[in-house]
Amino acid sequence: MWNNKKAIVMEEIIFLVLNAIFFIVLLVFIVSSVNGKAVLEQKYAKQIALLIDEAKPKTIIYLDMRDAIEKATDKKNAVKINEQENKVIVKLSSGRGYVFNYFNDVGINYRLDGNNLFLEIKEKENV
Repeated sequence: MWNNKKAIVMEEIIFLVLNAIFFIVLLVFIVSSVNGKAVLEQKYAKQIALLIDEAKPKTIIYLDMRDAIEKATDKKNAVKINEQENKVIVKLSSGRGYVFNYFNDVGINYRLDGNNLFLEIKEKENV
């Protein structure tokens, strides 16, 4: 009978330890996501796409991306715009980055100069 009680207590301890580990891992993931690069990738990809959607040809847009560029692994390729597929890609760490579509059918010249992104919206060239 005493061995049976020991086994039940041991099961309860193992259950509590595994639950504690699970919640600690979950908490670490949530904190790193909120303060991390993933949120900045999403924020800037959406912001750039919305700016492009609202822009008319001959518009020049300047965007200060200091907080994102400082965290970027590859600062030169942190932002890419794919005109053929109408996609904005912000990639601050290894991996795919965050992709967001825009709908405005315009041409875009862009450059990342230090911490600043410059977008020049123009008429789309038909090939």
